[in-house]
Amino acid sequence: MSKSGGLTGPKTLDACPHCGAQLSPWQQVLLSVDRALMCKKCWYRIVLDALDDSQEGRQDDSSKPKDVKK
Repeated sequence: MSKSGGLTGPKTLDACPHCGAQLSPWQQVLLSVDRALMCKKCWYRIVLDALDDSQEGRQDDSSKPKDVKK
């Protein structure tokens, strides 16, 4: 596990993105299976689908040509 508080694998977190509290190994397993978890420290709802969509959306927006109205 990394101590950076970011992603440890392709789709797992080792810390809460809101408050930075470390997630236990069991919480990481639950998050990878259920894709959602409540932080025990700040009660922030961690949803992996929302994190994935926001990151993909930023990449997709830059590659799409912008509509030009005449």
